[in-house]
Amino acid sequence: MTEQSALLLRKQLAELNKNPVEGFSAGLIDDDDIYQWEVVVIGPQDTLFEGGFFKAHLNFPHDYPLRPPKMKFITEIWHPNVAKNGDVCISILHEPGEDKFGYEKPEERWLPIHTVETIMISVISMLADPNGDSPANVDAAKEWRDDPNGEFKRKVARCVRKSQEMAFD
Repeated sequence: MTEQSALLLRKQLAELNKNPVEGFSAGLIDDDDIYQWEVVVIGPQDTLFEGGFFKAHLNFPHDYPLRPPKMKFITEIWHPNVAKNGDVCISILHEPGEDKFGYEKPEERWLPIHTVETIMISVISMLADPNGDSPANVDAAKEWRDDPNGEFKRKVARCVRKSQEMAFD
């Protein structure tokens, strides 16, 4: 599977370079490792994240696309569905099959038809519309629910400012 997954990832990277998708850019962390990607998510317009440049890593398993990659923000981001260590928690990145907790339907979880593009579109959508029902960052989820224009907004604004400063380092 390793050879096939590497081929598929190379094809997806070439396609993204040829036809970039609005909202993110993607490349390899190291040109010699097709399984380690760096992406920059541009904060979606008309959201608290607008103007931000959030760097993240996508680490693909060698049996991709049978299993999903792991995604971790490197740039600090305050969001209900991003753990404090940067790990992204959305259904599309969860292992395929039944959810042992019963929150997600199998079709909401990872499917081999997903691509880097569909993952990134889901992540951009997550930024615009957090899922408060299964938070990875309970504190951010509580602030988002209780006072979205107060402390939550201030913390997001600080992350956006920091991301702008870091984007040009």
